[in-house]
Amino acid sequence: MFVLPTLRRRQILVADLVSTAVFPLAITGSTGAIPAVAAALRGPGSLAPWIVTGYNGAFAATLLLAGAFADRSSRSRFFAAGNLLVAVTGLLSALAPNLAVLVGLRTLAGVGAAMCAAGGSSLVLSVYRGEERTRVYGLVGTVLGCATAAGPVATQALLAVVGWQAVFVGPAIVAAVAAAFTVGLPSLRTNESDGSFDLAGALLFGAAIATLVTGLGLGPRPFGLWWPPLAFGAVAVVTVAALTVVERRAARPVIPFDVLRVPAFRAYAYATGALMGVFVVSLTVLPQIAVAGRMSRWGQTTMLVLLTAPSVALPVLGARIARRWARALVMAALALCGLTGILLVPAHSQRSLLAGALVFGLCVGITEGVPDGQALRDVRHQSGGAAAAMFSTARMTLETLVLAAATGIMTAYGPRWSLVVPALVCVGGAVLLARTPIRR
Repeated sequence: MFVLPTLRRRQILVADLVSTAVFPLAITGSTGAIPAVAAALRGPGSLAPWIVTGYNGAFAATLLLAGAFADRSSRSRFFAAGNLLVAVTGLLSALAPNLAVLVGLRTLAGVGAAMCAAGGSSLVLSVYRGEERTRVYGLVGTVLGCATAAGPVATQALLAVVGWQAVFVGPAIVAAVAAAFTVGLPSLRTNESDGSFDLAGALLFGAAIATLVTGLGLGPRPFGLWWPPLAFGAVAVVTVAALTVVERRAARPVIPFDVLRVPAFRAYAYATGALMGVFVVSLTVLPQIAVAGRMSRWGQTTMLVLLTAPSVALPVLGARIARRWARALVMAALALCGLTGILLVPAHSQRSLLAGALVFGLCVGITEGVPDGQALRDVRHQSGGAAAAMFSTARMTLETLVLAAATGIMTAYGPRWSLVVPALVCVGGAVLLARTPIRR
């Protein structure tokens, strides 16, 4: 815990809040721009969804490692470096000559986003404590919700007035502003680190996520070949096996197995990953279906608002319902998302797209934050920090894997069929939650 003047602590808070807005803006912006980018840049159209998949995959694969480096280096400089990486890759993305280069830049941006998330949390936790942290994370949730809701509208406006390049330049400017807010901050380096971090485990975990995402995202027969997904899948299996061996031998494993042994933690971590998987896949797929169905730009904007606006309006109501019926609320949301995703496959009217977007938005919005609180309720307080980090990693990992699998199905069979992936994952989450013993 570092003791800083009030002005410096507020400077850290503002920097973290500004940086927090970048992630949802980058996701909603890049997903909304996929059709325009695919039409404007050279390269196979199957690469276009990787603008989002590569970003999410890099974020999930490097988050644990970024957290370790953030705690063992200059927190303020690490955070600034992450934001600068996001800013530079965003500006270069606007100049990308083809889809392959753009996907590579977006993957680097995902690494920068992981550095921002880990560095920002490390900064905030190093200067705020107790009840102050509760208020701070309440502000973080508000920023996330507002940025998520504003992203689609801003994206459509930028696409109409400026072009797809502005969709990447906008978050880059916001990240640069966040980096600028770190000017004058002290290093905030912790010198008493015991150096016992499980580096091998973190690297193997990242490699496992990267290979799984790549194998799933390639689809059944990429480039007319059957062996690439199988090759990546085999590498992923070997990596997971090596990770298991390393973690069993590590004195302080990077994966907190004591937390994963709590049934409620596993079930709710899966549930929130499934719901966010629906959200991200919908952001990616629904605009493409809308464009193919010749929906007007106003209709597309309305659809995206229906999908994202409930994340601002409904979390408070969801929190009140969850006081008595948390499991029923999350199970109902999962089941409804699963049913809606399956029904949207044969549906071709624009009204069905709007209705589906609204259902997805309501289910995600009203459950926002509910699985988090329920998952961490039964975790021992000594493992609270590790549990929170593991929950975020598990959520992002499942979300990324769902998006990657949906991308592979979309490449092979079209965007409508990709909705089946998150739908089935949600149905599985509802069944898992129903069968999980949860202590009252």
